[in-house]
Amino acid sequence: MSLHIYNTLTRIKEKFEPLHPPHVGMYVCGPTVYSEPHVGNLRTFCSFDMIYRYLTYSGYKVRYVRNITDAGHLTNERGEGVNRMESQAKLESLEPMEIVQKYTVSFHRIMDAFNTIPPTIEPTATGHIIEQIEMIETLLKNGFAYEVNGSIYFDVKKYNAEHGYGTLSGRNIDELMAGYRDLDGQEEKRNSIDFALWKKASPEHIMQWNSPWGKGFPGWHLECSAMSTKYLGEQFDIHGGGMDLKFPHHECEIAQNTGSCNHGGAKYWLHTNMLNFNGQKMSKSLGNSILPMEFVTGNHPLLDKGYAPSVLKFLFLQSHYSSELDINVKGLQDAEKGLKYLMEAEEEIKNYELGIRNSNKTDWDLKIENLVIGCKDFMDDDFNTAKTIANLFELSSIVNSLKGGQIKSSEISQAGIDSLKKNLHDYLFDIFGLKNENTTAANNKLDEALQVLINLRKEAKAKRDFATSDLIRNQLAEKGIQLKDEKDGSVSWSVL
Repeated sequence: MSLHIYNTLTRIKEKFEPLHPPHVGMYVCGPTVYSEPHVGNLRTFCSFDMIYRYLTYSGYKVRYVRNITDAGHLTNERGEGVNRMESQAKLESLEPMEIVQKYTVSFHRIMDAFNTIPPTIEPTATGHIIEQIEMIETLLKNGFAYEVNGSIYFDVKKYNAEHGYGTLSGRNIDELMAGYRDLDGQEEKRNSIDFALWKKASPEHIMQWNSPWGKGFPGWHLECSAMSTKYLGEQFDIHGGGMDLKFPHHECEIAQNTGSCNHGGAKYWLHTNMLNFNGQKMSKSLGNSILPMEFVTGNHPLLDKGYAPSVLKFLFLQSHYSSELDINVKGLQDAEKGLKYLMEAEEEIKNYELGIRNSNKTDWDLKIENLVIGCKDFMDDDFNTAKTIANLFELSSIVNSLKGGQIKSSEISQAGIDSLKKNLHDYLFDIFGLKNENTTAANNKLDEALQVLINLRKEAKAKRDFATSDLIRNQLAEKGIQLKDEKDGSVSWSVL
């Protein structure tokens, strides 16, 4: 079975056929760095981390671009309201770029904690002002934009007449214009639905740049069109993001791309769905908005304790990325138990070498083979991690039956055991990006214990007790651990 993915643009599941195989271009809308990312953002980034990993595992050479929005994101996506970075800067008494740096660093730390692979390119909006201005100039030239008092707007009505606006979201332009008319308040725009490509900056506006139309700043929608085109071309394979971005952000991207280069950007559009907590939408007003690291520390009144990052990530994976997911304490507890079960099975089978060699396939070999094929088929069916995990549980039950003696070593071949090893390892670690937290904790304890011995050795050397110093080093070497004195005076260790 070849890979098929659900394309939000066409509303059907399609065979994945990259434009330039084996190369794949994937763009994912990144964070707006004015605050900590919420857990819904985390689910999106973990989902596309899994997709990136699986495409790479399947042999594709993926260029993964995920931007940082550090300018232009107004509270009203039609091009009005308050600039998020400047607003937060005033609240925290910091410069806007201090806010950007603070929350960009925090975002990266969270992504590291949840073991996501960094994108191959991570461009920023402020680093691509020139490209955004050039795209605006092209849209003006092509007649899809207009200038009013130093601000540039996209002419949605004109674009709709030639290309059709709303192809991604299914929105009707007449209904949208009627809905926006009373809320608009922007007399300078031709149509209430038109959105800002460039906004004239008032003198007190801190984040502003020179442009052919005067000092201003770019619209939020524009940055993704400019950066995806720059790094992936006028046409590329996958554009991803949360369901909340489908309209207006992604709809506007398609319009901008089509209006400037006659291509809508991505061939396949993928969207992750929303999260709830205890059956309710997560929001600050309801008191159930829990930040990613609060799940880890347990420092929130709605949580019974802290959960390892891989537990929350595993909970995400137990539901299809495009379906709504309800998080609750019972679900977290079950995910913790389930992850522990799989990790213990992977650890158990890792060094197992008792299968029959050079034999025909046994019934258990055939069952393993079918489960392994099923894992790939499920992943090739729009990255169905939930069904894949069900197969991993069945593979793990075979491991436990081997351990408990219910399956004898004479009933399974070494090839079957090797298949168990490879697939449990590959799916848990390489594709899902999970960590064995028990192993991680044990490694941390080992590091702490070795540090005690290193400190004792340092004290012995300081007292010129070289016999004790050498004894510690030599006995550790006998156990397979090598100490290395670094030039800066520190001591590192490695396994021989």
